[in-house]
Amino acid sequence: MTDKMFTSPARYVQGIDLIDRAADYLRPLGTSPLIIADEVVWGIAGEKLQGSLASDGLTPAHEIFGGEASMTEIDRITEQARSGGNDVVVGLGGGKTIDTARAVADHASLPVAVFPTAVSADAPTARVSVIYTDDGVFDSYLFYDRNPDLVAVDTRVIANAPVRTLRSGIGDALATSVEARAVHRANSRRMDDTARPTLAGLALAEKCEETLFAYAHQALRDNEAHVVSRALENICEANTLLSGLGFENGGLAAVHAIHNGFTALDGDIHHMTHGEKVAFGIGVQLMLEGAPEDVADRYIGFLQSVGLPTTLAEIHLADATDDDLRRIAELACSEGETLRQMPGEYTPTDVVEAIKAADLYARGLRER
Repeated sequence: MTDKMFTSPARYVQGIDLIDRAADYLRPLGTSPLIIADEVVWGIAGEKLQGSLASDGLTPAHEIFGGEASMTEIDRITEQARSGGNDVVVGLGGGKTIDTARAVADHASLPVAVFPTAVSADAPTARVSVIYTDDGVFDSYLFYDRNPDLVAVDTRVIANAPVRTLRSGIGDALATSVEARAVHRANSRRMDDTARPTLAGLALAEKCEETLFAYAHQALRDNEAHVVSRALENICEANTLLSGLGFENGGLAAVHAIHNGFTALDGDIHHMTHGEKVAFGIGVQLMLEGAPEDVADRYIGFLQSVGLPTTLAEIHLADATDDDLRRIAELACSEGETLRQMPGEYTPTDVVEAIKAADLYARGLRER
């Protein structure tokens, strides 16, 4: 029987104005950090983080992230870390910045600390990076021997981030329980294919869902008002810690395979966030599973209530042809994709029909 495995970051810290205390948590990892952030995030939080670390006796440097988590960018920044004599890598920003920071740290054999500036996806806690080509097409997953050494979430930064980012994270987080249950039913494997998921992973995924249904609407309102409320704190934890540990230790299934399938197409769909595309994928997995109406209503209705896309039109695919849908489906069903962790076997034709069914169901639900 295949072993079970549970993995997690060495430390997770969450709190208001955490950047002001960042050195307390970063110093055990190193004193010469390389901060990786894109130009926008650098202006929002990077300069403040660098100043905070410097005032507390560390010697930080920074590198501007080019925007794509590709091997070209990873190799470029790895060389900067090596030549600069840095002893810890800090990823400050969103999913692709964090994925790049993890890869740089791994290539340079350095510890890594993750400081998300938005809770728009569950990437921060994981020991995996999603790698894309230089043109933004999904390439592969890059797995590591360990999770981040530190994940630090400043809830003041999150409260001041665009509401769309929190909403997107809610979409990504809701997929966690939907996929983990499917993997559990199939007695399948973790998303890194190293072992079977644990019951702890499934429990965290279910707690994530419970938290979303209890606090998401209030957290979105508080985010709009830039208030660090208990509801916002709870959703930060759900989107980041519960969802991150839940997906990594519970497994991924059809939802994220559909998301990756979207990279087969060009066009405005690529203006959608990860969590927005995942939200539509939840409906597709439910249709593949033959979910009863009360179950489909619960999940699709929730997504609609928080403003996440559930129809093809809402992800800019209203005019998608059958050939377009076939391309999505074939990529989603390809070797190594997580759709293979589902109970049963599915063909590209099954996926095409499930995409159509998800769109039809969501449009019908809106009209009720």
